[in-house]
Amino acid sequence: MLQLMQGLPDNVLGVEAKGVVSGSDYETVLIPAVERMIIQHSNIRFLYHLGEDFSGFDAKALWDDAKIGLQHLNAWERVAVVTDVAWIRTAMKVFGFAIPGHVRVFDNSDLEEARKWLTE
Repeated sequence: MLQLMQGLPDNVLGVEAKGVVSGSDYETVLIPAVERMIIQHSNIRFLYHLGEDFSGFDAKALWDDAKIGLQHLNAWERVAVVTDVAWIRTAMKVFGFAIPGHVRVFDNSDLEEARKWLTE
């Protein structure tokens, strides 16, 4: 499940993942939020928190994640991924260079630091 995070500046899109994230979550929550953000601001500052309640993605979610990232490749100004999940941290470090904007990976304990970095 994906939930939009509250209390962020209007130029920052924040999403929290809980349980298993499905393709339906991307289609009903994340993709519409990204589309709105692009209309309001040409660039996206994105906070993706995959905390302790996160347990994985289904195949459709992984596909939708790649698709939304590539469709708006030049829109990602800053991306902060906050997680303690080792394979996600590794994937972001390996593939983060492909995103034209700045990408940083933070530990769950550094969620506030990630928020601050996105608003600088």
